[in-house]
Amino acid sequence: MSSNLNSGAINQMSTFAMHVAKTGLNSQQIKMQVIANNLANVNTTGFKSDRTNFESLLYQVLRGAGENTSENTSLASGLSVGTGTRLLNTSKLHTQGSLINTGNSLDISIEGDGFFQILMPDGQIGYTRSGAFMRNSEGTVVTPSGYPIQPEIQIPADTSTITVASDGIVTVQVPGDVAAQEVGQITLADFVNRQGLQPNGESMFVETPASGAPIIANPFAEGMGRVVQGSLESSNVNVVQELVDMIETQRAYEVSSKTITSVDEMMRFIAQNI
Repeated sequence: MSSNLNSGAINQMSTFAMHVAKTGLNSQQIKMQVIANNLANVNTTGFKSDRTNFESLLYQVLRGAGENTSENTSLASGLSVGTGTRLLNTSKLHTQGSLINTGNSLDISIEGDGFFQILMPDGQIGYTRSGAFMRNSEGTVVTPSGYPIQPEIQIPADTSTITVASDGIVTVQVPGDVAAQEVGQITLADFVNRQGLQPNGESMFVETPASGAPIIANPFAEGMGRVVQGSLESSNVNVVQELVDMIETQRAYEVSSKTITSVDEMMRFIAQNI
């Protein structure tokens, strides 16, 4: 009878160990997906890399710290057994990417803080660091997907030269006019908590309750950066660091898998010998 009880307790503990190892497998698998996405976007203009944040799951407290061990003594440390880990969230690293000179007059990058504001098809305002703009058939400055920048900027059809100043003022030179004509002002948006922005694809972010309301200002004002014409901001993915993280994640996954194999062998031994 005692042997059966001990066997049952051991099997239960082994099952818990397998569950803990399984949480490690699941977490490392998701982390590998995040790393793969970072590497896949290494050449995506304005892309910001993701970082994974883990947390431990609830602990089983078998004996509390300070519990009496005799009439006059107590445990200096409790007996707590962890139940695994989980991936809590991912956070965007909003560090500056390198500026790549393109020479295109409507390629615009931001050096410093801020996002371009884009009107998306669903009526929401998207925020992006990708400034690969162009003119549509009506002369409106739009993204490659055809979404207009906000506030809208119209470029006259007969424009010969487009100039974007570092403070965001857009001027054009039209044949027959001596002076340049101002056609718009690029404004930037920023957030108290950029980590709270929700990635929405197409290099866009959207506002969430966690990010707070956008702070909108011209370049150089209220802590905003400056705009640079004729250049694009490259992805801030550090390929070497991502490869190191990939190897580390692979090893952690293998260790968790090995734990499950070892526990299975222990349970098989118990079944055959007890």
